[in-house]
Amino acid sequence: MRRSRVTAAVLLALAGSLAAAPADAPPLPYRLADTGGGSQLITAEAPDSGSTTGTVTWWERRGGRWAEAGSAPARFGANGLAEGATREQGTSTTPTGLYDLPYAFGIEDAPAGTTYPYREVTEDSWWCQDNASRAYNRWVEPRPAHCRAAEAEHLVSYGTQYARALVIGFNYDRPVRGRGAGIFLHVNGRGATAGCVSVPADAMAEILAWADPERGPHIAVGTVSGPTAITRY
Repeated sequence: MRRSRVTAAVLLALAGSLAAAPADAPPLPYRLADTGGGSQLITAEAPDSGSTTGTVTWWERRGGRWAEAGSAPARFGANGLAEGATREQGTSTTPTGLYDLPYAFGIEDAPAGTTYPYREVTEDSWWCQDNASRAYNRWVEPRPAHCRAAEAEHLVSYGTQYARALVIGFNYDRPVRGRGAGIFLHVNGRGATAGCVSVPADAMAEILAWADPERGPHIAVGTVSGPTAITRY
């Protein structure tokens, strides 16, 4: 019995040392397959693909090295995260991958210091999610007849979430029908998102004041490990 207990203790100690190893790993940007080529990066990392919460961290190059500029708790889709390349629309999953950030928008004014292109939401602002529309996965203002209201988001109706936001370039440049539309980094609502990434309002304001389009910021979304590990992107 004594030998068994000693062996168990050794195994537990070894497991503990292995679990602590990631703390000695280099900062996350160094472990990604790609950071987008710019000198600013946002990472949105969840514990696993079923998670609805995690961490958003924003990084920048300082003196030739990646350094953390800020961090905040994050929320993901109500059904967790899914591989962006094969995600399906309407699944309430946050697509994983590395994406650019085309522009910002909001119902409220841009935070002081914002240099990112910032579009004001009006009563006529919609995001088209209609797979049959030629405006699929695009801001439309006003909403055209070929984009059905039932298949679009009336942006001004989301006063809390879209107070301020960044468009995530998922399925944006060459939209694939049925893959998904309207994926943003925005302010927290009441709980998990419908597929976006969200952060507290003060963090969203800080990110917008920090983000510099001249520095080519991207966002990497993924999990700690597994097929959707953020380090794959």
